[in-house]
Amino acid sequence: MVRSHTSISNVVALIFFLVLLIIPSVQSTTATTIDVWPKPRLLRWAPLHQLSLLSPSFTIASPYDHPHLSSAVSRYLTLIKTEHHLPSSVNNPLTATSSPPPPPSPPLQSLHIFIHRLHAPLHHGVNESYTLHVPNDRPTANLTAETPWGAMRGLETFSQLVWGRPSRVPVGVYVWDDPIFPHRGLLLDTSRNYYGVGDIMRTIYAMSANKMNVFHWHITDSPSFPLNLPSEPGLAAKGSYGDDMQYSPDDVKKIVEFGLDHGVRVIPEIDSPGHTGSWAEAYPEIVTCANMFWWPAESKWEDRLAAEPGTGQLNPLNPKTYQVFKNVISDVVKMFPEPFFHAGADEVTPGCWKTDPTIQSFLSNGGSLSQVLEKFVNETFPYIVSLHRTVIYWEDVLLDGVVKVDSSILDPKYTILQTWNNGPNNTKKIVDAGYRAIVSSADYYYLDCGHGGFLGNDSQYDQLVGSDTVSNGGSWCAPFKTWQTIYNYDITYGLSEEKATLVLGGEVALWSEQADPTVLDSRLWPRASAMAEALWSGNRDETGKKRYAEATDRLNEWRHRMVSRGIGAEPIQPLWCVRNPGMCNAVHASI
Repeated sequence: MVRSHTSISNVVALIFFLVLLIIPSVQSTTATTIDVWPKPRLLRWAPLHQLSLLSPSFTIASPYDHPHLSSAVSRYLTLIKTEHHLPSSVNNPLTATSSPPPPPSPPLQSLHIFIHRLHAPLHHGVNESYTLHVPNDRPTANLTAETPWGAMRGLETFSQLVWGRPSRVPVGVYVWDDPIFPHRGLLLDTSRNYYGVGDIMRTIYAMSANKMNVFHWHITDSPSFPLNLPSEPGLAAKGSYGDDMQYSPDDVKKIVEFGLDHGVRVIPEIDSPGHTGSWAEAYPEIVTCANMFWWPAESKWEDRLAAEPGTGQLNPLNPKTYQVFKNVISDVVKMFPEPFFHAGADEVTPGCWKTDPTIQSFLSNGGSLSQVLEKFVNETFPYIVSLHRTVIYWEDVLLDGVVKVDSSILDPKYTILQTWNNGPNNTKKIVDAGYRAIVSSADYYYLDCGHGGFLGNDSQYDQLVGSDTVSNGGSWCAPFKTWQTIYNYDITYGLSEEKATLVLGGEVALWSEQADPTVLDSRLWPRASAMAEALWSGNRDETGKKRYAEATDRLNEWRHRMVSRGIGAEPIQPLWCVRNPGMCNAVHASI
């Protein structure tokens, strides 16, 4: 990406950066740590390690007329002046006294923001870089960014520098930051269990604090259709869990605007043609195998009607399917200004379509299920593209072993594939085929895994004492994905440098078979934070070594700070470990 650096402020920042190259870089394992999450690409603190008080009249000077930036400035100014965060580690260098004390610095009076491209939209690939300079000899700090969205990232970093009562901040600090991957997302499934607007907004708030920028809203699925659409009101009226578990157009507008205020894009997913059982409540004639038992006792696994309880797939051979579908997509596109649209296309189950007489006739005349899917894609893909959208599909549409389309009908220019199976192998297949990829490998990024299965009457749990017949705990994607597992995953593993450029980034996913608002925060955080840092600044230090050991103390501190900000993040260690950094580390190689 080519970036313009023509302003005087950028020249000054560049000169300062060159001077600071001779200053030792901050290392979290030394007594000069400044804890920021995600770790910036470059953070340097002048050798005296001075601190300054934050003036009670501290202000953020932003002379720009930009509604979302103005909202962020107001929000961060309040946070910075009222948070008074106290580091949880007694050994944190920011709480230690220097002997002899360094020369006093003047109280920090203001943070001035400079932006070069004020009107850059929040789209994929927007420049999120920033530089932050907190001098030790002047009362004014400077935050310079290409776009308002980069300024928001810099505001978050500055907020994490401030701590204590009275508030103080390290000075003689320089930060240069720019994400490695442009797509750093989180998927939330609101069909299987409903989440209120406040729950979604709190999630977006936490995402912004972790410098994540994509909320992938898996809105609909077979269990429920909670989105109220003006052109198709019956889908939510009949397919939702109830009037109090629907999202109105005003709700969507509120969430989208909240996302923009926090630098987070909201990508809607309307999954189809599979996972559409909820559509049958309003339109039973366009949905095959709706409300049938998902895996009849007399059938084999390959003859099941759905991947899990909740059957129903749109019928591509019924013309009315496209009338309803296009009404849905037209409304959704109007509600979500985001240029990406997720069209699903995962887990199309052969057994479901085979229950339909029209499809049976098509198959008996030499047709195939892949041709049925191709008909659906040929009818819907061009329509979505005509609405000026890039279409995201799950990998299944191209890689499924039974029902898939030929790549010739999916133009890579308008298509992105999201991978969830088979780890780095499927990522490689996608980019080798010339498509851009979003990585959501279930082996690493599925946050719902490891909590057991949700099927009732499941005999596999009736174990003999001492046996280990359920090694995965009944969860298809077990074990539980620890933050270390997530942090250490390299999403471009095994790819050439050229092919790696097709990997846009990744998303952690919370499917909601066993999640709802009561566990939302603890299922997401701080494990999603681990991916956030790995995709922002990487998971390796300057020598190329994995830095998960160094990250532990910072993540403990960040989790502590998130909780103080109202995010119910679960602990990763006992408090004793937090207060005694390094004492809970493993010092022997795993066997």
